[in-house]
Amino acid sequence: MITLVTGGSKCGKSSYAEKVLNFFDGEKYYIATMSPVGSDAAEIISRHKKMREGKGYITVECQRDICNADVSENSGVLIECLGNLCANEMFVGSDIFKPADKIVSDIRALSERVSELIIVTNEVGCDGVEYSAETLLYISQLAEINRKIAEFSDNVIECVYGIPVPRKGAVIC
Repeated sequence: MITLVTGGSKCGKSSYAEKVLNFFDGEKYYIATMSPVGSDAAEIISRHKKMREGKGYITVECQRDICNADVSENSGVLIECLGNLCANEMFVGSDIFKPADKIVSDIRALSERVSELIIVTNEVGCDGVEYSAETLLYISQLAEINRKIAEFSDNVIECVYGIPVPRKGAVIC
């Protein structure tokens, strides 16, 4: 089962994704994708680790190549989040890549190894703000990733003000 959870900033999508993972009866993995670059990132990562303490998740830090994440077969997996993963794959050294096809392929491969896959992503491209060319490329890549994963997901849930709204499939909890 694949569930894609999307929404705007601070809308409750991560909390909802954790609730879905908690319904899974078996080994549970939390794949954290944020790169520890800069003092803000280190602080956020530390805060997120504390928030996951005692929840029974095995945390796997995986900033790139998500298909190689160290998780057990037939486990339940939550990926937090595609926005970070896209940026990590896109901006490598001085080169800028278009990672949509790679990330979608990696997600498909991971989904074939696990029983439950919950993927958190961000709503992008609807704020009407003009951005630099690099940021626009990032937005278009993440939007493409979201569209392609939504196609093969069993459930697509949009969180709005903490309320899970089914866009495909059903609300799990």
